[in-house]
Amino acid sequence: MKLRHLKYIRVIVSLFFLITATLIFIDIRHEFSEGFISSFLYLQFVPSVVRIFQVIALSATGFLLIIALTALFGRIYCSTICPLGIFQDVISWVSIKFRKKKRPYKYSRPRNILRYSLLGLTVIFILFGSFLLLTLLDPYSNFGRFVAYFGRPGVIEVNNRMSSFLMERDNYTLFPVTVPAIRWEILGFAFIMLGLVVGLSYKWGRLYCNTVCPVGTLLGHISRYSRFRIHIDEDSCSMCGRCDRICKSSCISFRESDIDFSRCVACYNCLRVCPDNAIKYSVPHKKENLVPVTAENPGKTEAITDNSKRNFLLSAMIMLFGGRFLRTSAIDVPQPQQETKIREVKHHPVSPPGSRSIDNFNKSCTACTLCVTACPTNVLQPSFLEYGIGGLLQPHMNFHTGFCNFDCTVCGEVCPNGAILPLTQEKKHVTQIGVVKFERENCIVYTENTSCGACSEHCPTRACDMVPYIGELTIPEVDEDTCIGCGACEYICPTRPYRAIYVDGNRRHEIADEPDFEPVEKEVDFEDFPF
Repeated sequence: MKLRHLKYIRVIVSLFFLITATLIFIDIRHEFSEGFISSFLYLQFVPSVVRIFQVIALSATGFLLIIALTALFGRIYCSTICPLGIFQDVISWVSIKFRKKKRPYKYSRPRNILRYSLLGLTVIFILFGSFLLLTLLDPYSNFGRFVAYFGRPGVIEVNNRMSSFLMERDNYTLFPVTVPAIRWEILGFAFIMLGLVVGLSYKWGRLYCNTVCPVGTLLGHISRYSRFRIHIDEDSCSMCGRCDRICKSSCISFRESDIDFSRCVACYNCLRVCPDNAIKYSVPHKKENLVPVTAENPGKTEAITDNSKRNFLLSAMIMLFGGRFLRTSAIDVPQPQQETKIREVKHHPVSPPGSRSIDNFNKSCTACTLCVTACPTNVLQPSFLEYGIGGLLQPHMNFHTGFCNFDCTVCGEVCPNGAILPLTQEKKHVTQIGVVKFERENCIVYTENTSCGACSEHCPTRACDMVPYIGELTIPEVDEDTCIGCGACEYICPTRPYRAIYVDGNRRHEIADEPDFEPVEKEVDFEDFPF
């Protein structure tokens, strides 16, 4: 196989990963199975690294395979597997088509201070128990947010228009889907990150990967010592500069016959354009490990011994993989309580079932939003400050937009990093993520002397039951021990702006008591059905 063909193979594989990842995040009909999603996301680096601390299993070892592939062949993760990296290639391709300049790129020196600082800060944040910087910079999570916040609503809008058009013609092939409401603060942040990625890739190619992305910086250091590397054969090179102009990582200096392999993303564009076949992709000879003659080094070449960067890489790996075992638990800072009687007094947000606790969830979630897009009831919504600044963008249960289906376990099955562990239906039925609270002064039975009972009718565990009140009226009574915090009562409660019944989150998930009742099958009188 000719080395020129590597570029076309990379493009085919890249398009597969990009298209599949996009379809998973915009899957409005939930056509993809949880098993397929988990298998596809096996090779995503950050989710795999985070998951290994939650689940010691083969399904969490994808990052080890990525490291091994990088040590052998360079940053093929960045070029063919990472969806954000491939997205940047698409933007770069578009920019070249519209540029008037014939020289789209040129060699530039690495911005080492910035790239090392961001990687070091990310590791320090992880060491102290915060995934905030990793959440903000992780390429997979950013791509997921871009598609979920901007692409998915557009697909839903097109689907709803087509559904309406077909229904007018008695064709019910498509059905309308509710467009999820996302807070403007969250959309604003995602828009800023999207603008940053698009702007950098439009003008400078893979600058985000080689300067901002901590995964790119880490894998870049590993690729410096990879077995197979791109190098220039000085005897064959005619100094035409085509490789320099086509390198979207700006890492090829044809004048010095030097390639900064820590920034090379293995796109193989240079192999395709070189007219002299002077660019090789092979095991480099010993002379490739020599320091080139430059103005700063006018003497003879001498062997490289870059112990400082080796030590930095070793330290980063130790901090990344060992820091989780060295840190202490986070301080439990109580949330301020509301004092007014009619306001919902929620001490803690509600984290998804399977996350075990808010602290565990905040330390493991990278806010990729896959669970948000997979949730069939739209109860999972990205947070702003519900968890505090450290949990920015991480999903929380918003019972004003939906409720947690009693039998649903989708979020735990699709979570790629173990922040939400899978639960069986039996365990889900008794996992208490929050407890029900009842504010009588808000209830319309109390304020308007009218019957309701919507909360009791929708409660799957009978934690909310109707008891005699005045005359024939009944009013809710709650049992916190049997409540699992599914939020069905809060979602259906008709009072506004504050609900009469709501769920206060458990900081650590508990086991609820099994309800003491036998299911009774009753015939439904449709003639007397209220709605």
